[in-house]
Amino acid sequence: MDTVNHNSSAWDKKVDEQVVYTKAVSKEIIEKSKSGDWEISVTAGKPVPRSWFPKSLVGLKILCLASGGGQQGPVLAAAGADVTVIDISKKQLEQDEIVANRDGLNLRTVQGDMSDLSDFGEGEFDMVVNPVSNLFVKDVHPVWREASRVLKDKGVLISGFTNPLLFIFDDEEDMKGNLVVKNSIPSSSLDNLTEKEIEEYIKANKTIEFGHTLEDQIQGQFDAGFTLNGLYEDDFGGSRPLDKYIKCFIATRAIKINID
Repeated sequence: MDTVNHNSSAWDKKVDEQVVYTKAVSKEIIEKSKSGDWEISVTAGKPVPRSWFPKSLVGLKILCLASGGGQQGPVLAAAGADVTVIDISKKQLEQDEIVANRDGLNLRTVQGDMSDLSDFGEGEFDMVVNPVSNLFVKDVHPVWREASRVLKDKGVLISGFTNPLLFIFDDEEDMKGNLVVKNSIPSSSLDNLTEKEIEEYIKANKTIEFGHTLEDQIQGQFDAGFTLNGLYEDDFGGSRPLDKYIKCFIATRAIKINID
């Protein structure tokens, strides 16, 4: 099935339901960001270290990749960056547009797939900011390759992704507070479902998620021409059972190195 179109519609639904990752930042946060007091997250909550960014963002060309929702893009634009936000969800992008119009920000939105950045030229951006989102694509390698292609030499990729350990557990049992191992990695939301259950899942317009190996997440960046020079972990803030045992999100900072 076409998971891109399905997840586009599913994320539109999440906006209608006002889930946390679709709630745009406030006017107060934008005003603070304009004065230089800003931060963003690419995981569940832990801020990205300011040392991962240049001292000044003024004029910096940043692509916020699969980053709709009115959160990272508007803050970076308020801090002075030239920001483009790409996302598969039209309604997620509308959240960015609402903030940009409300607070007078120079921010462009493009609806598209994170695995296909053909709307952009080679070396067009100084930085790519990619919050946790590649769990919504079956293959992460095109995401890394495309991020590398649109970055300038020595350009920076800041990416958040999910520790595959999260996906080995039964999701329904996890929500009840029980850790029950069910899935192998790599995995898909549709694994281990009957045809009827798959039909019901699709009808409910739930996002289809994929659990990727750490090799694909990290070695995949190396293979795309990146060198990692920063990493940290984050969790759900205590709202999930696994938070007691391990952090389920990883953020990396990588530099694109052109080798002639």
